[in-house]
Amino acid sequence: MQIAPRFIALLLITLLAPGSSARADDDATLKHVREAFVAAMAAVDAAPFAPAGGDSEALQRYPLYAYLQAARLNRQLALLPPIATQPGSDPRLPLDDEIAAFLSQQGERPMTRTLRSAWLAHLAARQAWSTYVGQYREDRDTQATLRCHWLAARTALGQTDGLAEELTDTWLTAGSLPDACDPALAWWRARGGPGDVLVERRARLALAAGQAGLARFLARSLPAERAAPLLQWAALIEQPGREIAALVAQPAKPVEPQALEAGWSRYARADAEAAAAAFPSLVRARGLDARAASPYALSVALALSWSRHPRALEFFRLVHEDDFDERGHEWHARAALWAGDWREAAAAIAAMPDLLRDQARWRYWSARAHEKLGDSARARELYAAVIPTDNWYAAQAAARLDQKFMPRLEPLALDDAGIDALAADPAFVRTRELLLCDMDTEATAEWRAAYDELPPARQLQAVGLASRWGWHDQAIATAARQKLFNDYELLYPRPFDADVRSASRRTGLPEELIYAIIRQESLFRADAASGAGAIGLMQLLPETARVTARRTGLPVPTRAQLVQPSVNIPLGSAFLASLVQRFEGETALASAGYNAGPNAARRWLPAAPMDLDVWVENIPFNETRAYVQRVAWHSLVFAWLGDRKPRAMQDWIRAVNPAPATDVTAAQ
Repeated sequence: MQIAPRFIALLLITLLAPGSSARADDDATLKHVREAFVAAMAAVDAAPFAPAGGDSEALQRYPLYAYLQAARLNRQLALLPPIATQPGSDPRLPLDDEIAAFLSQQGERPMTRTLRSAWLAHLAARQAWSTYVGQYREDRDTQATLRCHWLAARTALGQTDGLAEELTDTWLTAGSLPDACDPALAWWRARGGPGDVLVERRARLALAAGQAGLARFLARSLPAERAAPLLQWAALIEQPGREIAALVAQPAKPVEPQALEAGWSRYARADAEAAAAAFPSLVRARGLDARAASPYALSVALALSWSRHPRALEFFRLVHEDDFDERGHEWHARAALWAGDWREAAAAIAAMPDLLRDQARWRYWSARAHEKLGDSARARELYAAVIPTDNWYAAQAAARLDQKFMPRLEPLALDDAGIDALAADPAFVRTRELLLCDMDTEATAEWRAAYDELPPARQLQAVGLASRWGWHDQAIATAARQKLFNDYELLYPRPFDADVRSASRRTGLPEELIYAIIRQESLFRADAASGAGAIGLMQLLPETARVTARRTGLPVPTRAQLVQPSVNIPLGSAFLASLVQRFEGETALASAGYNAGPNAARRWLPAAPMDLDVWVENIPFNETRAYVQRVAWHSLVFAWLGDRKPRAMQDWIRAVNPAPATDVTAAQ
């Protein structure tokens, strides 16, 4: 009997719907097919062909069968030696026909992407150029290597109309080009391209992007007089201190302004105090008036403000108003806050563009400045305007007004019928099955492709669908794409209560703080992994986990065990508790240390007691500043969800004290 794909979809959604007596993975028939699919996928490396007699009808009707087909074709392709054909020949292999038919049938579904790229690369390796040109799509095959193969194919086939223009566009990049471009570039060079003008243009693009090595390589082919300024610029990037000193010592030595500014900016970032000391000499040696000196002053001001140096404001005052970008405006205000110069802070905020000044952050700081300068009425008005924004600054504003605070719950307009209909869509059926098969990366790709095809009215229901599945990171991310943040009941789940309660009892940390770290670090994804090697719900580095386990008497985990909530949460909480203890109970400092490392957090401490909000605003790492603010906000929301009572906020306007005597060291 033939089972229609739509029937499979309806069966899945029926089993997965709320109130259903059995979930899909409890259904014996569907579970059996899913297990057969997982087994077949696991066998692809050793058995990349369908078994004798073919796959079962049930497996062929399974929503993920195309993933199995793609995996088999990909494996067969990998086993096929990419032997280059003779020039002028382009034999089409049976496998090429199978892949072409599969890709045509599946269209642009996510499961085709890896196979398509691998096939095009294989065609290029075989120099099967006619097939390559017939299959390549500029709008889809955007990888630089695939584009270069396409250009090479056209040269081989003599399809050269407009090719020089295509090569010009490809050539003018700030980065290195793939080796796959070499054949097309050789064709171009044989016909006079790219020429000195384009070589210089590309070298300048590379220098503007800080790619000094590429610029030096390109400059080799240029006449000496044309290469000289490029090589000087490259030297300013690579050895800014040495080159700046030479230009100060030789005032008549020519230098391009853009190159000098690039080198000076790097010099200031590397050693802000040295740049501040050298600034007057630079101005005199290069004959800069106040307007011309302004960009150099800004580089020094920014570098000093990032290290919270007291001279930062001195240099901000030398910057012309037209040279301030968003970063300059913000750090000018922060430097004034750190210095306690409320009048200059107010002026720096007033000078911001409207869109920046109207952010909750700067409305709050404007209110603080007005309050400090004696205009309490305007301060209260601004504080009141910030409170409805529901964030760190809203809670701070409530504290400044001595008001109790509670988040503004705004439930999303979800409905079960709309979610059910969405879940029955074949793309979302595939997504759900991929999750049940532990193919999370593929599930995310399916979800994004399906979501992007939805009209806005149905995209809202996708938030509810992900939440229904317990796919919390996707629910939160999908809501964020729609700028929906205030359905706290949906977006602040507590899926690990037993482990969190146990960790709270063991460490003395509030449950809401542990959950806040989990939400901020991993969005509740147990198998989360960062590019830096951190693992699991609380994003622990394996070495940090091992050290913490030994210090606290917990079992020393393997790397694989860190994806288990029962292992990760106790260790992450213990590490966090050690930071809270080291920073004498200050959770904002502990969360800064959790994100950036405790030694960095210690370096950022003030020399004298300082308001918490001023200290947090001057954390030099944007990521860490946002992290500290969000962890505090998440903690507040989780606590409020526990009792739904307004919170007294006076604890939010405490002081941060100088570094404690305890030495702070850790592996995180």
